[in-house]
Amino acid sequence: MPDPNDPRIQQMMAQLQQLMSQSASQGPINWDLAKQIAQSQLSNDPAPASPDRQAVVDALRLADLWLEDATSFPSGMTKSTAWNRGDWIANSTDTWKELAEPLASKMSEALNSLMPEDMRGMLGPMAGLMQGIGSSLFGAQVGQAMAELATEVLSSTEIGLPLGPAGTAALLPGNIKNYAEGMSDVDLDEVRLYLALRETAHHRLYSHVPWLRAHVVGAIEAYASGIHIDESAIESLAADLDFSDSDAMRQIDLGELFRPEDTPAQQAALARLEHILALIGGWVSHVAAQAAGKRLASLGKLTESARRRRATGGPSERTFATLVGLSLSPKKLREATALWEAVTEAKGTEDRDHIWSHPDVIPSPDDLADPKGFAQRDAGMGELDMSIFDQLAVNDPRDEDNGDDDDGPDTGGVKA
Repeated sequence: MPDPNDPRIQQMMAQLQQLMSQSASQGPINWDLAKQIAQSQLSNDPAPASPDRQAVVDALRLADLWLEDATSFPSGMTKSTAWNRGDWIANSTDTWKELAEPLASKMSEALNSLMPEDMRGMLGPMAGLMQGIGSSLFGAQVGQAMAELATEVLSSTEIGLPLGPAGTAALLPGNIKNYAEGMSDVDLDEVRLYLALRETAHHRLYSHVPWLRAHVVGAIEAYASGIHIDESAIESLAADLDFSDSDAMRQIDLGELFRPEDTPAQQAALARLEHILALIGGWVSHVAAQAAGKRLASLGKLTESARRRRATGGPSERTFATLVGLSLSPKKLREATALWEAVTEAKGTEDRDHIWSHPDVIPSPDDLADPKGFAQRDAGMGELDMSIFDQLAVNDPRDEDNGDDDDGPDTGGVKA
């Protein structure tokens, strides 16, 4: 055993305590550590060259112009820019906090619940040290996930919601070039423009459907509220884990510890999350294709490539698999795309987009299996004589007599 009076040992312990205290003070996730690990994993990440930046800005502006005829939502883009991988990490951290901290908080609470109450009192200052260990562990995990995604993402919205600042449309030209190499028969300009259409379509949707972002994040928070722990897995982890080994901390599968079996409430939250992501993805795919029309000669190949990317586990799939263990279904995305196509054909662009006005009127999971039926049913609703509701308002029995001096016969509160 090392001599506790050795100045070197005392210095090491003081540094360790300072590190863990800093981690605990940051909350459930050590974000400084997460960003440090994410940035350290990047290699060959130069800033986009001036021609690439200009090409991205031009593509985003042109795509936003094309969308004018494809959706009734006004532009949601206030800034267009090109990012490298480090820019993506720096600009997406705030959103990662929003997505990951509810989960980490519940995990920390679940971990603390394993410790008897009398033991917590005995720990005293060491309790902060334990919290710091958890914060560092989660920080290492999130940092590794961000680094892996940064090498593949093509835009700020590819996972299904904007990760950067509101209104900032961004493409990653370095990653796009790598992606385009897999489609050797498609011109890079067309690849960039198709991705710009999807990026700007996402921004229009999120900018003008105010409840949408909260709906997605709320499903993740609902899942987090049901997190519980596999105690045997915790014991196995504690026996083998070296907290000084950052590589080992990054490789831990937290899902094995915190998701032994989802509760019915968690399963419902995951179903709600998968459904809304499918509706978002389907709407974006349909609107992008509608805006491109015959302008992109390779539209069919670009659309198919985007579908294959999702089917084989692209950034969106990996993000939600990491966060909540959700496996997104490519079939649901195809069904959602077909539904929006059917509604556009039956009702037109404006009525299609009006469906996003409230979460209670969006298509249900059952509607995805019968897109034409939903489109016809919705179209029929638009033909109803709405004057009946005006008459009901006039004859509302709750509209009682307000003490008028009228000496006429009592009508029971119903106006003549």
